[in-house]
Amino acid sequence: MEKITSTIRLRMSHKDAHYGGSLIDGAHMVHLFGDVATEMLIKTDGDEGLFLRYDEVEFLAPVYAGDYIEAYGEITKVGNTSRMMEFVAKKVIAARADVSPSAGDFLEEPIIVCRAKGICVTPKESKRK
Repeated sequence: MEKITSTIRLRMSHKDAHYGGSLIDGAHMVHLFGDVATEMLIKTDGDEGLFLRYDEVEFLAPVYAGDYIEAYGEITKVGNTSRMMEFVAKKVIAARADVSPSAGDFLEEPIIVCRAKGICVTPKESKRK
């Protein structure tokens, strides 16, 4: 099977902040994983499919407004209608509000902020590939 992956990179904004100190809630990383999964299902099946469940979610480091997050996913196993996936979100640019409101540091070594595993399904009647 051809390796199916998806990567998105985006800046966390102040409107994404949920807690004091411009902290982004962990659920936002899970939301990004959902977008990555959707792209992989469209590549694989020609349909967005449905997220069945997350088997594991680990929140490993804080994310703040101004940080850039790269969310990556890979399909690790394909069943008749199910697709097992693994995800990782990395901070690639860290906001530096301590320096100035617009300062940031490009991280030579990205920081893993979240990992997850999950299963998606594409109903047979929805598959186009």
